[in-house]
Amino acid sequence: MRIGIVAPGRPIDRVIADRAAAAAAIWFPGVELVFHPQCFLSDGGHFAGVDAARAAAFLDFANDPAFDALWFARGGYGANRILHAVMPKLGPAAAAKSYCGYSDTGFVLGALYATKIGHPVHAPLVSDISRSDGGASFARTLSWLTEKNRGVLEPSLGKQPAVAFNLSILNALIGTPWLPDLAGHVLMIEDISEPLYRIDRMLFQMAHATGLKHIAGVRLGRVSDVIPNDPPFAEDVPTMIERWCREMGVPFLGPADIGHDAENKVVPFGSF
Repeated sequence: MRIGIVAPGRPIDRVIADRAAAAAAIWFPGVELVFHPQCFLSDGGHFAGVDAARAAAFLDFANDPAFDALWFARGGYGANRILHAVMPKLGPAAAAKSYCGYSDTGFVLGALYATKIGHPVHAPLVSDISRSDGGASFARTLSWLTEKNRGVLEPSLGKQPAVAFNLSILNALIGTPWLPDLAGHVLMIEDISEPLYRIDRMLFQMAHATGLKHIAGVRLGRVSDVIPNDPPFAEDVPTMIERWCREMGVPFLGPADIGHDAENKVVPFGSF
């Protein structure tokens, strides 16, 4: 299996890339990781190259039939800025691939699912090799791509189609052409580094978005590194989610084993 690595948002360090390639070679000897040179560019102190460079790299690998899958190097803001440039130019080879990532790369996963191109998968990023979990999260994505190992999947996945998003990314997709039709889907959400009042505000938007009215229910992943409110906010996240699900008129289905952490499980979009 040949997997192309691109960075739609922030760049990846060459040391981390080398570590990832070495780990893949040992644990999954049939896999070749190919890092696009764009992954190591820097623009404005944040992006992995200018928007045009990030878009060109994505199209370069997505439209190349020599790659079986695309794996996003890391998150960080920026993936949304290339959607208008890349989505209309994806060809037949792009439709055959899996696309793996989470966090800000959820913009790309959502747009792909909305346009029925390829197989989007909420899964650990290449940069997760740097976590202090011995490479377990990094290996989880490769285990799904190479073996379709169901042991790495979010455990509640079943007969109903499902998707997983960072809540702030989901909110940003609402009202755009890139929000998929999620009728009948279980929607899993998680988030990081937000104060509780912003979580509540985003849940309000989720609950009243016309494009989400017919989902099958909501599962709550981990909301981590919460920024303190001043004054303290009156509700915790489980209380909020139950209240907004009632207002939305959909069932709250319980926890989801996803989040910005080493325990983040794999969620293929749709049915599988």
